Amino acid sequence: MKTNIQTPIFFPPEWHPQDRVQMAWPEVHTDWESILPEVRACYLEIAAHIMELVPLMLLCKNREETLQHFEGKDTSNLILVEVPYNDTWARDYGGITVFKNGQPQVYDFTFNGWGLKFAANYDNNTNRLLQKHGMFGENLLLNRKNLILEGGSIETDGAGTLMTTTSCLLSPHRNDEYSKTELSRVLKKHFGVSHIIWLKHGALQGDDTDGHIDTLARFAPGNRLVYTKCHDQADEHFNELVMMEQELKNARNAQGKRYKLCPVPLPTALYYDDERLPATYVNYLVLNEKVLVPIYGVQEDSIALEAIADAHPGFSIIPINCVPLIRQHGSLHCATMNYPKGVF
Repeated sequence: MKTNIQTPIFFPPEWHPQDRVQMAWPEVHTDWESILPEVRACYLEIAAHIMELVPLMLLCKNREETLQHFEGKDTSNLILVEVPYNDTWARDYGGITVFKNGQPQVYDFTFNGWGLKFAANYDNNTNRLLQKHGMFGENLLLNRKNLILEGGSIETDGAGTLMTTTSCLLSPHRNDEYSKTELSRVLKKHFGVSHIIWLKHGALQGDDTDGHIDTLARFAPGNRLVYTKCHDQADEHFNELVMMEQELKNARNAQGKRYKLCPVPLPTALYYDDERLPATYVNYLVLNEKVLVPIYGVQEDSIALEAIADAHPGFSIIPINCVPLIRQHGSLHCATMNYPKGVF
């Protein structure tokens, strides 16, 4: 599937060449505190793989203290920026990049804690503070605060199609003033797409996001759709994911063609404090011909890695144990925000 950066507005897919990744360091006195050593070890592993390829822009509360955790590691690609933040899920409050007439523009949407579920006053201000720190050029960041939108809630194939879920974008306390038709028009305008796939099914237990698309279905090169499939009829997700699969079978791209479907198994149910966690394998990060894939120490790990490799021919597949991350209801993609080549 061809992409064209010279269109008036081009929203690049994740496999577009990348310049930088953003994360936020897990701190004390946060939801991570009870498992801080485990989660920091996971973040360090993700960070090391990122820094092998591109600079990592890591938000932190104290630069010197954070740097100590990287002792013995190559930090030549580490950029530490001291800014306040509420949460470490950078995907949902990081800037979202488009190209306008070939020039990068980083959208700064409103982030309100996934529909006013959690405090987000600092998260919502990080992009403007990063600009003040010189991370974004003077005219690079574009105010889009009139729309509430999280990075994990949208996917693009880079060829005119956007994919999202009705359960998230049309949920209360996000954009209540918009109907689905009106919101479709706004999304098409901002992202330069002509077609939107709205999924109605697939929400996972324990998902605080109301059904982010990056836990359910992802576009891949070659007109492919990678998606979460449940094989266990006794699983509480079975019916919802079967109905989502049918929606994907019926989906068309902007050129009217069906996608090549690439199912990835739902992992064996994971629990923490007697609560089921929204673990999926499709919450992976594509990074310059590598794919960092969350695994959970269950029997489906190897099957999922093989399926994701088949959907990304020519990419190296890097498994990372993300059990600590999923205990706070997020995973690898949620913890990262990528910026395409040309932004920095």
